[in-house]
Parts: sequence; C-alpha cells; structure tokens
Amino acid sequence: MTMELWAPKADRVRLRRLDESGESVVEDVELVAGTGGWWRADVHLADGERYGFVLGDGDDLRPDPRSRRQPSGVHEASAWFDPSTFTWTDAAWTGRQLAGGLIYELHLGTFTPEGTLDAAIERLDHLVDLGVTHVELLPVNGFNGTWNWGYDGVLWYTVHEAYGGPAAYQRFVDAAHAAGLAVVQDVVYNHLGPSGNYLPEFGPYLREGSRNTWGDSVNLDEDAVRAYIVENALMWMRDYHVDGLRLDAVHALLDDRPVHVLQEIAERTDALSAHRGIPLTTIAESDMNDPKLILPREAGGYGLTAQWSDDWHHTAHVALTGETIGYYEDFADLAAFEKVSVGGFFHDGTYSSFRERTHGHPIPAEVPNWRLVTFAQDHDQIGNRAAGDRLSQGLSFDRLAAAAVLTLTAPGTPMLFMGEEWGAKTPWQFFTSHPEPELGEATAKGRVEEFEKMGWDESVVPDPQDPETFERSKLDWSEPDSDGHAELLGLYRELAKLRRARPELTDPSREGLAARTVEAEGGRVYELRRRDLVVVVNLSDAEASVPVASEAGVLLATVDGVVLEDATLTVPAGGSAIAAPAL
Repeated sequence: MTMELWAPKADRVRLRRLDESGESVVEDVELVAGTGGWWRADVHLADGERYGFVLGDGDDLRPDPRSRRQPSGVHEASAWFDPSTFTWTDAAWTGRQLAGGLIYELHLGTFTPEGTLDAAIERLDHLVDLGVTHVELLPVNGFNGTWNWGYDGVLWYTVHEAYGGPAAYQRFVDAAHAAGLAVVQDVVYNHLGPSGNYLPEFGPYLREGSRNTWGDSVNLDEDAVRAYIVENALMWMRDYHVDGLRLDAVHALLDDRPVHVLQEIAERTDALSAHRGIPLTTIAESDMNDPKLILPREAGGYGLTAQWSDDWHHTAHVALTGETIGYYEDFADLAAFEKVSVGGFFHDGTYSSFRERTHGHPIPAEVPNWRLVTFAQDHDQIGNRAAGDRLSQGLSFDRLAAAAVLTLTAPGTPMLFMGEEWGAKTPWQFFTSHPEPELGEATAKGRVEEFEKMGWDESVVPDPQDPETFERSKLDWSEPDSDGHAELLGLYRELAKLRRARPELTDPSREGLAARTVEAEGGRVYELRRRDLVVVVNLSDAEASVPVASEAGVLLATVDGVVLEDATLTVPAGGSAIAAPAL
C-alpha cells in the first residue's frame, strides 16, 4: 500500500516501524517528497503494528495525523488498524430519518460504570424501551489523559483507547443497528486540544493569530486541511457505518470561500447517503441563530439536516426553574414560549442583552419544525453550570414531569441527555485528566473565570482534575427502579409512545401550530396547540382551564384531578395534561 502524509513544513520524513511494545525501532522507511507538501512511500503495515513519523533529521516520534488507534495515548506511537476487516451484520439496516425521531445524547465514559463501548451495548435495550431512535455519542476521538468530555481531541481519526478503540466502536454501531437505533457521532472541527497536538509540526493546520473560545482556529484556507476535515466526516459514516454527525460549535469555523466547509460536508454526506441507500444526518451546533445552515442549497443554504436550538432550551429552563441570570435573562419574556414554539428562534434579529447587540435571523415558515433539535437538558447546559447540576437536583418530580411534557411535545426534534429520563440525581460536571500539572491548574482557573458573567458561586466549582469529579458524574443505574425515578421513567416512555402514535406531535408544518403563556397565581401556564391536540403545562399555584375540541379526550395527565368537561380542560396546579379527539 502507499502511505501518504501531508507535511509541507518538513524537509525529510521517515515512517518508523516499532516492535510490539512500541519501544524498539524495527525499521525506518524514507518517504519521497511530492507536490503540494505530500510525502509518499510503499509500505505494508500489519494489523496492530506500531508506527509513527519522524520529521527532519531529529529522532522524535510523532503519531500519524490520520491514526485510527493510539494504544498508549496521543503522545506515543500509532497502531495500524484496518476497518475493512470487521464483519458487519447490518446489511438489512435501512437507517432512521431524523424527522419524527427522538435523540439520546450520552458520554461513553460516564454512561456506564465501566465507561466503555462494550458496556454501553448492554444498555441499548433501555434506550429501545424508552423510544429512542438516535443515539448521539459525545466525541470519542483521541485526547490526552484517561477521561475527558472529548472536546479536547487532537487525533480526530482515532477512537479513544479507554472506550475500547475502533474495533469496539464498530461492535457498538453494529449492535445499535441490530436494536433499531441510529448512531450520531459528535465531531469537533473548530479547534484542537491543548496537549498532544502535533499537527502544526507537519503543516499549517492552524491559522496564525486567530483564536476562538477554545484555542487556535483551524486553517480552512488550506486545501489539505479542508480535506482532512471532510474525509474525517465521511470516515465515520463510511468505515464505521455511523448514521450522522453532530458538528460542534460551527460558528467557530472561519471560512470565507464561496463554498463553506459545512456545505461541502453536507454535499458529500448527501452523495454518500445516495450511494448507501440510507438517510445520513448532519446536525450543527451553532450560536448564530442563522437558518442558512439548514436551508436547502437550492435556496442559498448549506443544506445541513438540522441544528440545535439553545433558544428553546433557555425558554424551557426559565419556565421550569425561574432562573433569569446571564443568558437566561431575555427568556423571561412572556412571549418567549410562543416565539420559540412557532418561529423556532427567540432572537431572530432582536436585541440580546447577554451579547449586548442584536442577534439572529428569522426562520422561513417553509422550514420544517423537525430541523430544530430541542432539549431541556444537554451536556453543555448541565456541565457548564458551576456545579454541573441537573434539573433533577433542584426540582420536584412534578416539575420534572412538566419538563418531560414540554420536551416531548415540542415542535422540534426532541433530545434527552443521559439519565434525564429518570431524573438522575448524579451531577454531570466538567472533568479532565491532563497529565501536565500546569495545564490542569490553568483549566481549573479558567472554569472559575467563565462563571463571573453568569453570577454563579465560584466556590462550588469542582476541580476538573480531581478524579472524584469524574466519578461523581457517572450515572447510577440503581436509580431507575426506585420511587419517583421509576414513575418519571414511565412517563417518558408513555410520552415517547404518544409522540409516535399522534401525527400532530410530529407534523413538520406550522399550520395549526400555536402557543401562549398566561400569567397566573404563583407562576405561569404554558399552552401548546398542534391542530386539535392541546398540551397544558401548569407551572402556577392555581387551576388552569383551557378550551379544547368538543369531542376531545384526555390522552395523558401527570397528576390526579385533571378534568375535561364541556369542552374545557382543567389542570390542577403543578400538573400537565394532553387532550385531543380520538384518531
């Protein structure tokens, strides 16, 4: 085979083969310089064989920038892995379209006590019973240390060894498909982690003098860097049979070319989808509130499948908790629920007090509702709080039931964060395991400084480097069977089943969609209408009565005492109910 490497900064490149321990040199193979900074050599590497590259006349070994495996960590030798040797059993898999779906976001290291892909396979039945259609994994690529959220990755083509490596990843996807679940992989192309990033030694992967919140900007002016990203995106869907990608913080991708890299990813994904004959999904996380991401390319958009809606989250969070500090402030507006339910964005060209400027653009009415991913909790909105506290750590089960109803009846595509479905009491905190003490100290200090504008108590911020911060964040799988948790889990299952049964709840159109918020004694009442189906979430201290269709019946109630008579639905304080005519 021909080994190719882009290393325009090097004047000499050797591929170094090592013994099984990865410590002794077996052979150095000189690569030949070609055009455009590319180097090539014919070499055969056996499965699992350790190797790396030596740049120039020195002797320092560097991992392969396209390494699939790093058995000893991101600073050490790579191991050759051939994905084509896996025997897939998913030939009959026809995929899952996002429309009508239910996403479940999880972090492999804390989803199970073992924190591995194989252990996660054993929990897939739980997700099937819950009604999940898409499992979204937080980043799995190689990072320095043992545990991490995954957003400090430095080798994008790898699967973190502690999770089980690339072979375990293939087993997980194959098992998910056997269970009827699509897999969405979270990928990070906007920056590289602070330790183990050797890419700048090979070539100009980063843009000099340009930084974003997390580090130096990726250099999208270079063709080879763009190819490194696009080919990585296709790798997950081609070699690992992944059904889609969640693209992290795309607003930090600085690209001035006529065809944005996001559009290129979307185009190539659509082509692969046509070839494979199954739907492939691209979901953007964006801070821009710009529908251009999800508008069809024929309408001047990038043609991505969907994007996250932080505005919906902020509205739900304020409704459930009453918290209005920092970026939550604007969402105390009485019109927020109506605006995000019907229009998609709250800030659509309006003034954002947190940003201190106008923000966002309106979404055209023709854009289907399901193209916005909506959630009451996610890894960021929990983990980036000072104490990493979930809603369940501050709210009663009645309020958590209200969160369930709001989330699973929203016009968008609902997403749950692992453990949300039973009201997990374990926090999900920011954790790292940087071996370098100075990097660990800088990370901890940076976390405290981040919370100043939000007004959170910095004294409760856990040390990200403390192993207990990681251990505290693991789910407790004994909780789903205990009082209160079991009932909440049952409600989520019932809501997911109702969402599948009632076409109004997955209708992509805005026709017949209406929402309003009413001030009441001690709180607010939230009302959502999907044609003749009515959802009432009563977060006040008084009864709430709303008109419904004359032939309506109660489909679901979270508390006793819900009454429907004379075309009026009455919901007690703190309760939620759904009513509609029979199908």
